[in-house]
Amino acid sequence: MGSHARPNRLHRTGARIATVALVGAVLPITAGGLAEAATPSATHSVDENERTSSQAAGTVGAVGQGQEQGRGQGAPDATGQDAPVIKADHAFLLDARDGSQEREMWAGAKADESVAMASTTKIMTAFIVLKYPERLDQQFTVKQEYRDYVAKAGSSTADLQTGDKLTARQLLHAMLLPSGADAAMALADNFGSGDTTDARIADFESQMNAEAQQLGLTGTHFDSFDGISHGDNRSTARDLAKLGQRAMLKPVFADIVKKKQFKTEAPAANGRTRYYTWNNTNVLLSTYDGALGIKTGSGAEAGYAVVFAAERDNRTLVGAIVGADKDRFEDAAKMLDWGFAH
Repeated sequence: MGSHARPNRLHRTGARIATVALVGAVLPITAGGLAEAATPSATHSVDENERTSSQAAGTVGAVGQGQEQGRGQGAPDATGQDAPVIKADHAFLLDARDGSQEREMWAGAKADESVAMASTTKIMTAFIVLKYPERLDQQFTVKQEYRDYVAKAGSSTADLQTGDKLTARQLLHAMLLPSGADAAMALADNFGSGDTTDARIADFESQMNAEAQQLGLTGTHFDSFDGISHGDNRSTARDLAKLGQRAMLKPVFADIVKKKQFKTEAPAANGRTRYYTWNNTNVLLSTYDGALGIKTGSGAEAGYAVVFAAERDNRTLVGAIVGADKDRFEDAAKMLDWGFAH
């Protein structure tokens, strides 16, 4: 566990392309690099595929799709109420109340079955990084091995350029919006302890597992910082919904995952300025009224996943679907509609 040399396993999280531009003029970097998200539309219609990011002005990441898995009807909830009619079995919905409390609303037939979770793993990666708020604006240099990793693994990328200097805050955007595995590796490498990259990543993954235990996520285990499993990177829909709810209590996290797009700039290795544009893979932000985030995931082994949240009438609902098919966004919208009606 912890080696940065990942198996050449197909791994997809929707948006595969990050826009990168390098120009001579240097513009001021905004404090924190944060921008407000556009208001989501009121329609509930969704595309079957995650939206792609903008076309690349520089290098281009790998492109592909995960395979479809996990069709089935949702099971009635424990309270005996009618249940949302969806295809996913690995599904769970909770009412976050005022944000600090949670109440189970509905659990699918396999809500507590541990399965591969793909890039929803990155929620915990962000959760660990945000335990060090004093380091959010610290700059880290992009290593060539981060680019080599995504190329070898065929994973999603934020197209970080070797030698660029980005803050942890910027790297969180790069990881959570286009689901950049290069950004996830950069964070694990710099927020873990050890004398080598392997040792630092192993330590970071140990922090992830310790935090899962602390949060009571009994069906969850991490052997990856980005979701490319070594055989034991798994979670349940219930655990992922709870993790998503806890992560949304962190203002920095909640602000990032609601953005449809984020533009930023960073010092490049040659002394000029690099401009990045990252688009969010979460279709719900554009198709569901009140959507707040949270994170998508997909892969050949894991199928399709989404951890999602929405707010209406001063109520916040958080849910998770994992090991599903391309209808995950439609299912998520149905779960939210059902939840807000109860």
